[in-house]
Amino acid sequence: MEAFKNIFSFDFVEELASLILIYDKSFKKEAYVKEVNLNLESLELKDRMRLISSCINLYTSLEYKEIIEVLIKVKSHFKDRKNIGLVTMVFPDFVEVFGLNEVKVSLYALEEFTKESSSEFAIRTFIIKYEKESMLKMLKFSKSSNEDLRRLSSEGSRPRLPWAIALPSFKINPTLVFEILENLKNDESAYVRKSVANNLNDISKDNEALVISFLKENINKNKNLDSLLKHGCRTLLKKGHQEVLGIFGFKKIDKLKVIDFVLDKEVKLGNELNFSFELSSSEILGNLRLEFEIEFVRLNNKIGKKVFMLSSCFCKEKKKSFIKKYSFKQISTRKYYEGVHSLSIIVNGVKVNKETFYLKSRI
Repeated sequence: MEAFKNIFSFDFVEELASLILIYDKSFKKEAYVKEVNLNLESLELKDRMRLISSCINLYTSLEYKEIIEVLIKVKSHFKDRKNIGLVTMVFPDFVEVFGLNEVKVSLYALEEFTKESSSEFAIRTFIIKYEKESMLKMLKFSKSSNEDLRRLSSEGSRPRLPWAIALPSFKINPTLVFEILENLKNDESAYVRKSVANNLNDISKDNEALVISFLKENINKNKNLDSLLKHGCRTLLKKGHQEVLGIFGFKKIDKLKVIDFVLDKEVKLGNELNFSFELSSSEILGNLRLEFEIEFVRLNNKIGKKVFMLSSCFCKEKKKSFIKKYSFKQISTRKYYEGVHSLSIIVNGVKVNKETFYLKSRI
């Protein structure tokens, strides 16, 4: 699979420069292409995007407002392009770099650039500097007929959007964010509802009581909203928050037993860890949220923990068996170290069993 960074290639730079020149006769195309391509290959995705966008301003004689109109026209040429959402993020990135002192023009530009793309990263610098004006615009977007604008109003206001600058004021007080989420919680678009759920999940990390209140007010209204709320409360569910688990019907099971818990005692790096067990109760098991937690050995013998989903189901029986594997194949986001690890079973937020195993280097 080709790396996403290669979307911003030499060919893309040439194409973009040629399109700008159509609408901006002052644009020094050859100098721009030379400047960008000189450094492009050594950079990763976001740095490539920033290089491409920021160099535009070096080679045009137009004022900010004028070059924005040019870039809006240029963007239209990418309408049917594969990966349009990523390719055209160079345009809101330009706004983020050069438009912070031109708030009205910039918010207009971000509104245009987010269509069939996203201005979720760029809008945040304006929320920080011009919170009132920006959030009034975002509230308006939340009522738009365009789903990209509605999504931007949620995604752009997330307190902890990954790979973006945080919004500290909304970590403290997300009232303005909730005004937007109220407008979007029953949105017809799954794309928008997913953003609302992610926003709620962000808020729960700093203001769990507000999210629980929102949950109680909106649970059991309709299927789509219930699904949104469950996804939005995933961090609280993973933490084993008993009140939240209870609201979703995952209650502590009386006289629960774990029978025949079998776990590989040793696994080599790159292989799979196998485990199986049976749950048993004197009554039907009912709603089950099953997870497993692994305590990993980290560098310098420190311990790290990670909870993984195993199953979520309704069981009409008094017993149910489960078989699962966990891969210890090396991945870029997690480094494994040889040593004694442990695995725990979690049922409806309660740890019910824990066993150790040894992770062995292949060498």
